[in-house]
Amino acid sequence: MKNSDTNKELKKLVGTAAAGLIESGMTCGIGTGSTVAFLIEELGQRIRDEGLEITGVPTSFQSKILCRKYGIKVKDLQDCTELDLAIDGADEVDPELNAIKGGGAAHTLEKIVAAMAKKFVIIVDESKLVPELGTTFPIPVEIIPSALSFVTATVKEWGGESQLRMGLRKDGPVVSDNGQFIIDLKFKPGTDLRKIDAQLRQLPGVVETGLFYDLAKQVLVGSAKDMSVKTLERKQ
Repeated sequence: MKNSDTNKELKKLVGTAAAGLIESGMTCGIGTGSTVAFLIEELGQRIRDEGLEITGVPTSFQSKILCRKYGIKVKDLQDCTELDLAIDGADEVDPELNAIKGGGAAHTLEKIVAAMAKKFVIIVDESKLVPELGTTFPIPVEIIPSALSFVTATVKEWGGESQLRMGLRKDGPVVSDNGQFIIDLKFKPGTDLRKIDAQLRQLPGVVETGLFYDLAKQVLVGSAKDMSVKTLERKQ
């Protein structure tokens, strides 16, 4: 069984490997989360050691702060129309390289960045690989606060369960960087989540879902068995 130290080492291993995909002159989308933190740290090391020159486009305040800490030049998302590459973590990845993201409540900006990139790469440890999405992790959905009752009632009609995500070490719900609420949805195994995703995105009050379909071109996976990184490619 993988312990926390091994998990940390796997994340560092994958983050470091992903940093090797980035070349001088690139403008890169930089995601959010503990695995991405190691990517940012390694990029900072390359900037110091190799003179790497890149521009990072962070998907959250957290990542922006880390980029500045490690000497990575940053650019605001609204000032970009295209990215050379985007790298981010995920909460689940299925065999077709579709993913659930949003554990850090940043999935709306993360999806914009992924869609803007010429190539979107996901970095995970092997525990995040699942036979189908929704196996171990709920589906995060960002909504405007006024739509809470309407959206949760509609999800219930569709056979799902929803829970407003509450803050840790703060009173009240989690508020995203966009100033919105996050609800976490669960559906029965075998539910057509691609259909649910399409329905949610048509629902008034929904900002974005954490279902990432057909976006990732590549997934780097850290394996605890031999402490190596394997690469999964999307089938054309």
